Amino acid sequence: MAFRTFNVLTLLLLTTLIACNNSISKESYNEEKQTIPTPEDEIILESNKDLEDIKQRGKLIALTAYSSTSYFLYKGETMGYEYELLQRLANDLDVDLKVVIKTNTDSLRSALLRGEGDIIAYSLAITKDRQKEVDFTTPLMQVKQVLVQRKPENWKSLPVHKIDQKVIRNVIDLKEKEIHVRTNTPYQLRLENLENEIGEDINIVLEPQNISTEELIHRVAEGKIDYTVADENIAKVNNTYYPHIDTKTEISFPQRIAWATRKHSPMLRETVSHWLDSMKKTTDYYVIYNKYFKNTRAQHKRFDSKFFNTLEHRGLLSTYDDIIKEQADIIGWDWRLLASLVYQESRFDPHAKSWVGAVGLMQLMPATAKQFGAHNPRDPRQNIKAGRKYLQFLEKYWDEIEDVEERRKFILASYNAGQGHVKDAQRLAKKFKHNEMVWNGNVEKYMLLKSHKQYYRDEVVKFGYARGKEPVNYVQSILERYKRYKELIKIEE
Repeated sequence: MAFRTFNVLTLLLLTTLIACNNSISKESYNEEKQTIPTPEDEIILESNKDLEDIKQRGKLIALTAYSSTSYFLYKGETMGYEYELLQRLANDLDVDLKVVIKTNTDSLRSALLRGEGDIIAYSLAITKDRQKEVDFTTPLMQVKQVLVQRKPENWKSLPVHKIDQKVIRNVIDLKEKEIHVRTNTPYQLRLENLENEIGEDINIVLEPQNISTEELIHRVAEGKIDYTVADENIAKVNNTYYPHIDTKTEISFPQRIAWATRKHSPMLRETVSHWLDSMKKTTDYYVIYNKYFKNTRAQHKRFDSKFFNTLEHRGLLSTYDDIIKEQADIIGWDWRLLASLVYQESRFDPHAKSWVGAVGLMQLMPATAKQFGAHNPRDPRQNIKAGRKYLQFLEKYWDEIEDVEERRKFILASYNAGQGHVKDAQRLAKKFKHNEMVWNGNVEKYMLLKSHKQYYRDEVVKFGYARGKEPVNYVQSILERYKRYKELIKIEE
């Protein structure tokens, strides 16, 4: 539950009430189980970590990439087939989840081998070359590679057999056709093998690794290129958005799709494989699978939405982006950071109300909303404006912290738990020889320890007990989401 101060003069009089309110959780609005940030997040991990090391760390670090099925933003929320499975896997392993985004399959593999993550949770085709580098889990599915091409311009008025006559249906007809695929992918290998099989040359145009399959499909749809190759499930999902492309021509036998681990992590691979085998027998799995690969109505709704965001589709975060931008500009914040805070508080729902009475997009208590000018806290503009004014108050409160990024961590923690509790943690950090001007690994450490009697009864503590994990997770959640928002939402120049 986000703490709200009325004004500076009343702060001391409300100490007791603040301490109580600050310990209230707002779990109903938490998006995901987040990790507690530690200094280890800033360094490359050892590449020989296995399951027991991960459990001891208390955090599973998964590598994935943006796509319309694996990992994307919709209405400001993180979604995706791999993402939802990862959440359940981390929960069953009883560890936190940290997701690291890479741009392509090559960077995913190299990041895994360097030890930047524990597992690649992305749809990788199992090939002999890849098996030399990594171990694969039990397959999640089997898919075929298909040719992606445009239907004839008048396709809507044509019967199916007429469309079939105007597009490529026989792989022999790929002779001398220009087909664009990413370099060093199974698509390239398949086309090269196909050349030998049909005894004809195919004009294979190799694209850089940072060009995604979905971008190439988009280029086909736009008429910029004529052909590309994609896994059938990905092609069909994109077909819902581009109905004028054809994805029916198969060019391969079924291929196994799986996740990958390092060869030094046999227990992790075995455990994840067993978990996936069990998961695939549940109704929950088929709900997730159908959500991203079978439910064409939902797919089309997402693709067609102005709130859908991947690297290829850039949209809005919320209906209130303009108000958030306006108010963020007043305090010199990146609007995407303020948007991440708003999402954390209310999921962009102006009618959200907590069980203790906080209301609106920024979850203001009624008296606080009124104090900062929101006479109708359910009005989006009034609510965000009042929340911005409170952030300005916190900005001045923490002006002793010169580093802007550090100061904002203290501001976020204070917005959640109250500046009194954060100040206590700062005093504890100073007492025990930590840097009281730095959040990660310093003040956050003592924020966590404020739930222990030894620390909340310390003589330097004035606000008593606090459930410190909540503000620590709060700060981490907002900053992690902000990072995703920056990757997908462009700043208008």
